[in-house]
Amino acid sequence: MRRDRPPLRRLWRYGRRYRPRIVWATLFSFLNKVFDLAPPFLIGVAVDVVVAGESSALARLVGVESPIGQLWVLAAVTLFMWGMESATEYVMMLLWRNLAQQLQHDLRTETYRHVQGLELAYFENTTTGGLMSVLNDDINQLERFLDVGANDILQLATTVLVLGVFFFAVAPSIAWLAFLPFPIIVWGSLRFQALMAPRYAAVREQVGVLNAQLANNLPGIATIKSFTAEAAEAARVATESERYQHVNRSAIALSSAFVPLIRIAIVLGFTAAMVAGGRLALLGVLSVGLYSTLVYMTQRLLWPLTSLGKTLDLYQRAMASTRRVLDLLDTESGMVDGSRPLPTEAARGELRLEGMSFSYDGNVLALDDLDLVFPAGRTTAIVGATGAGKSTVIRLLLRLYDPTVGRVTLGGVDLRELRLEALRRAIGLVDQDTYLFHGTVLDNLRYGDPDASLEEVWRAADIAEASAFIAQLPQGLDTVVGERGQKLSGGQRQRLSIARAVLKDPPILVLDEATSAVDNETEAAIQRSLARLSLGRTTIVIAHRLSTIRHADRIYVLDSGRVAEMGSHVALLERSGIYANLWRVQTGEQQTAALESSGYRRDPAAN
Repeated sequence: MRRDRPPLRRLWRYGRRYRPRIVWATLFSFLNKVFDLAPPFLIGVAVDVVVAGESSALARLVGVESPIGQLWVLAAVTLFMWGMESATEYVMMLLWRNLAQQLQHDLRTETYRHVQGLELAYFENTTTGGLMSVLNDDINQLERFLDVGANDILQLATTVLVLGVFFFAVAPSIAWLAFLPFPIIVWGSLRFQALMAPRYAAVREQVGVLNAQLANNLPGIATIKSFTAEAAEAARVATESERYQHVNRSAIALSSAFVPLIRIAIVLGFTAAMVAGGRLALLGVLSVGLYSTLVYMTQRLLWPLTSLGKTLDLYQRAMASTRRVLDLLDTESGMVDGSRPLPTEAARGELRLEGMSFSYDGNVLALDDLDLVFPAGRTTAIVGATGAGKSTVIRLLLRLYDPTVGRVTLGGVDLRELRLEALRRAIGLVDQDTYLFHGTVLDNLRYGDPDASLEEVWRAADIAEASAFIAQLPQGLDTVVGERGQKLSGGQRQRLSIARAVLKDPPILVLDEATSAVDNETEAAIQRSLARLSLGRTTIVIAHRLSTIRHADRIYVLDSGRVAEMGSHVALLERSGIYANLWRVQTGEQQTAALESSGYRRDPAAN
């Protein structure tokens, strides 16, 4: 869908499956307005009955000569018209509001599914608040227009059409006077739309900026408090809110001027029709009843135009929002899903990185001509200084990114050929940045396997050394962990994350600093559990604590995106290279030697 097309046209193309419902809603909007316009006609007929009596137009039409009889006929017709107006209004409102709700629901869920399918790089360049603004505020704005504005436009068009036919049929000499303001109103409306469109686009953009600021601050409230930065952050939010107020004020100033200007044009048409029609009635060219109808209908024709500014205001806001929603929906993923399934045997195969280079920004290489092999059913560790490329390797294994050069294979198959869902189901990740969803402990543990039994849940919790603290929680498994698991400690969150991966029971297990937030005693217990869990499973471990990976079958040492060393723990220590230096630093050997060389001697009697 081309982004340079008008948003209403794009919305019409998107909503083709709703077109039958739109047609029915439009039909009832038309019928409701027709029945709504009937009473003024009946008033004119009533005046004609009272004035003309037995010679009235109604007497000739229905064959009832008695004026009282004509009035009873008129009363019956009036009751029918009012009843039909009420019935069609009910159906009309039902159709439009249900359509608005359905479109809102479908558009939000479809857009959210689409956003979930975008590559990780998109989220790194887009604010959460901006996305929330589109998925919530903009779609709600569109729903409000469909709920009210669309029907208003259709009924206004119906009024112009029906009364235009009536005026030119019964009094063509007056009709042109009643329609005299229309060229001014149409020109003013088009001009109004042209001026309002960029203003409302700016309003929607600033809403996204303001939401982004709020979404950034609220999760970091503990940091704000710890640095006593409440005043600074409040001032920052106030600044963005003032900018929103400023761009909105510009739109309000213009939209508020529309109705007063249009009303001047309307009163000119109304008075011209009233005077000209009255003259014809005095000359006997028009009946009194017809003149009454024409005057009243002129008011019914022109006065609704004063609400045109409000309707157009709602329309412009909705179109600005529609453009943002459809632009997001039309954003193409930079990652194409594969088509090949992943059989169980292939999922347990060997993982390889072959001649792989990768850059986040297209300039600096995070990985440079890297070759790594992760044997099936074995434990492989990756270590290195911060920024060496360890976490990047994990992101490529999960295919959160695609390599710039080279390829990643599983069982000899390029990951780009595999279905993403099948690949990621085969990998269990325990990330260093543990993320728990707002809900119960049980909800979070079952995230990877919603059908897991309670017995399986407790078994996974035992393996992760989490069952003891879960049992001590106020509601046990039914305890709500809070947003991002904020009601739990870092170690508790990490153990739940490990249990979640255990319950998923994947053929490939990836541990990215899985024990970074637990104490030494718990770490030792978890390591024993992971040792049992890793048997017969391809396990990849990233760790800063070398003690956690010394039993790995193979250890890769990365340095600036390249393999600097490779081997077992013992072999790497014997090499006395980067790994050996890291080991000595972490075990305290290097610090002790440095202190002794500086003349420091520990008192043997000291405790």
